[in-house]
Amino acid sequence: MSIVIRKMRAGDSALWAEMRFKLWDSLSIDEHLGDIGRMLKGKKRTGYLALRPDQAPLGFAEICIREYANGCTAQPVPFLEGIWIDPKHRRQGVGRALLENITGDLIKQGFRELCSDADIRNRRSHQAHQNWGFTETERVVYFRKVL
Repeated sequence: MSIVIRKMRAGDSALWAEMRFKLWDSLSIDEHLGDIGRMLKGKKRTGYLALRPDQAPLGFAEICIREYANGCTAQPVPFLEGIWIDPKHRRQGVGRALLENITGDLIKQGFRELCSDADIRNRRSHQAHQNWGFTETERVVYFRKVL
């Protein structure tokens, strides 16, 4: 399958919000649109879109430049905040194409690593990360205390 990868633009906001909602359904479409608007104005977060040559969407990925991330060796560090591929197109190289494009952009910017995370129970994501060339660095349990 031929795949076109490009950075997200303001004109992609509605489509982007729909895909984000499929990955992160705890936020409404309007909340995603607000987040996208802030992302497009800032310099630390970037979205990438995977398309077929006819412009039909296949998926997306988002990168954020974080000051620190568990398991990283450099600071600041680019972090894969999320990646979603349409279920009909999974295991067809879409995620790999997104990651190859993102990796190329990050290398040009002088970064030496890309970090990510996945829920401890999400074994499919763990396997996908390994397939994309990520190496597991540590496992963490997060805590919260209500004040």
